[in-house]
Amino acid sequence: MYILKTNNTTEIMKKILTLFAVAVVGLITFSSCEGPEGPPGSDSALSYVYEVDANFVGPNYSVTSTPSGMLSGDNILVYELVSTSGPDSWALLPQVYYFNNGLETAQYNYTFSKNRVTIFITGSLNDYSQLPSSFRLGKVFRVVIIPGDDGINAKTGKKVTTDNLDYNTVIKKYSIDDSNVKKLN
Repeated sequence: MYILKTNNTTEIMKKILTLFAVAVVGLITFSSCEGPEGPPGSDSALSYVYEVDANFVGPNYSVTSTPSGMLSGDNILVYELVSTSGPDSWALLPQVYYFNNGLETAQYNYTFSKNRVTIFITGSLNDYSQLPSSFRLGKVFRVVIIPGDDGINAKTGKKVTTDNLDYNTVIKKYSIDDSNVKKLN
């Protein structure tokens, strides 16, 4: 015959319940501790611009730059310097040009990925070396990197539209300082 001692079982249950209560109180107390506030961080990725000096030579007639700090969802706009008389004038790529009385075309265009921007010449000519040297050599482009934040400007929180992609409008819209543009080659 087995006799159950209820006093001993009751004491064990009280000890288990007490330990459990202490553990819960300790967990709540120590899990809600906060440390000092950290330094302020950036609200979002920043828009920026850099410049590329380009000489398009065979066989690829392209130039590649590797921007730093670009994120996988970022957007790229590339502009060609088309005039330096007065304030610099920039034209958004692609830019199509006509040669040989309009019979041949060539254009500047670009592709990009997270770590690379490639600007290249394409067109109807079989041999791009036949293009004027002023079209192939000593060209200047500006690459504008805009965060891929679904059209919301990170600095102002305002909705951004793409109805006007003029260089100066884009620089102003994204609060980009282009007074001291870094050159990448």
